[in-house]
Amino acid sequence: MLLSKISIPHVQALATLHMVSFDEPWTEHAFAMLLKLPTTIGWCDEKGFILCSHVLDEMEIITFCVHPSCRRQGYGELLLRTMFDYATNMNVSKIFLDVRIDNIGAIQLYKKMGFVENGIRKGYYKTRQGPKDAVCMVYDILR
Repeated sequence: MLLSKISIPHVQALATLHMVSFDEPWTEHAFAMLLKLPTTIGWCDEKGFILCSHVLDEMEIITFCVHPSCRRQGYGELLLRTMFDYATNMNVSKIFLDVRIDNIGAIQLYKKMGFVENGIRKGYYKTRQGPKDAVCMVYDILR
C-alpha cells in the first residue's frame, strides 16, 4: 500500500474522511490552513490519513483517522509506522497525541504501538453528548 505525502490537493478528501470519523469535523479551509504551515507533515490515501506537527525534536499527531469501513484491518498501524519511520529519520525524540477517553479502539492501538498515557485533559473534546476528556499519550523514541 503506497501512501502519499499530504498536500493542498488532498484537502477535500481529508475533510470528507474527517466528517465520517468525528463529531466535530474540520473543514477544507482548516486543513488548507494547517498545510500552509511549514511544521505540518502527514500521509494519506483513500482509506485514511495521519496529520502531524513537527517542531525540532518533537512531533504531535494533530489528527488521525481511518474510514470506518477500513478500521481494525491494520491500516492505522501502517499510518503510524509511516510516521515513526519519518520521525526516526528526522531525529525526533518524542511524539505526543490526545485521544478521546472513550475511543477505546484508538487507545488500544496507540498502546500496542508503544504510546503510554501521561495525563488527562478535562472536557477537551466537543461531542454531541457534551464535553469528553482526552487521554494525553507520548511515545519516547529514545527509550
